[in-house]
Amino acid sequence: MMEGQVFSHVSVLLQECMDALCIKPDGIYIDGTAGGGGHSHEIASHLTTGKLIALDRDMSAVAAAGARLAEFGEHAQVVHSNFSEMAQVCRELEIDGIDGVLLDLGVSSYQLDTADRGFSYMADAPLDMRMNREDTLDAYTVVNTYPEQRLKSIIYDYGEERFAPRIAQRIVQEREKQPIRTTGELVSIIKAAMPAAAKEGGHHPAKRTFQAIRIEVNGELSVIEPTIRDAVSLLKPGGRIAIITFHSLEDRIVKQTFASLASGCTCPRDFPVCVCGKKPLVDIISRKPILPSEQELEVNPRSRSAKLRVAQKR
Repeated sequence: MMEGQVFSHVSVLLQECMDALCIKPDGIYIDGTAGGGGHSHEIASHLTTGKLIALDRDMSAVAAAGARLAEFGEHAQVVHSNFSEMAQVCRELEIDGIDGVLLDLGVSSYQLDTADRGFSYMADAPLDMRMNREDTLDAYTVVNTYPEQRLKSIIYDYGEERFAPRIAQRIVQEREKQPIRTTGELVSIIKAAMPAAAKEGGHHPAKRTFQAIRIEVNGELSVIEPTIRDAVSLLKPGGRIAIITFHSLEDRIVKQTFASLASGCTCPRDFPVCVCGKKPLVDIISRKPILPSEQELEVNPRSRSAKLRVAQKR
């Protein structure tokens, strides 16, 4: 963390998450995305003899959450780890069952607003976008070394950007002249690749492409389903899992994984009887996603795209 900067992240759907988790004072809980420690602090404040394990892949977040949770002593612990490794963390801490898991899949306000992290298309900075700065893959590598077809697929699939072919083609053309080193350079290239009409009103022209590259750099989508399954396997009966998503790709994966875990049987529908023997593992608590209130939207406009889904272990 750079001197003078404070890791801040407005906790989205805070009360809704606490209600969803049904926190028990003696329970064991995991916050898989500690961020600035907002959700973690609220969970820990509900505990008496219980314990909170807060994970984050970003060392700046680990430091900030550690400081914020220090008042809870042994009842709150912060671990530098990706939430996809929560099962391993539990083994190392000799925890064999938990009462709740919270995942906030959004990028923190700190990461977006700190120019040198390279997440934002609103400030010129080195192309980075790594949530864990110990990782080797960064945005510079994606932009400057990925083949055109792969770039196009990433921008189209992860960014849902209809001008992906034009953008990928322009990136490759420009990097042949000289490497693309900064977010500002990339924004200019994206703008140049898009038709004039597409740049008028609505989202920033680079928003979808930046989202796509960030997802690729951090492997954000590929870990969601296995993480949910690991989390459910760790939950005690009656334990809850609550997940906040911020775009349709994440939400679709969460919705489909919850549905799979709630259905159990994987036999073809035309089978007269079940032969797979798989039983439902969870009950879906929120059939429709829980959305921010109008009051929250006024205070924190960034929460507008947030959706919360909740399931309970059988």
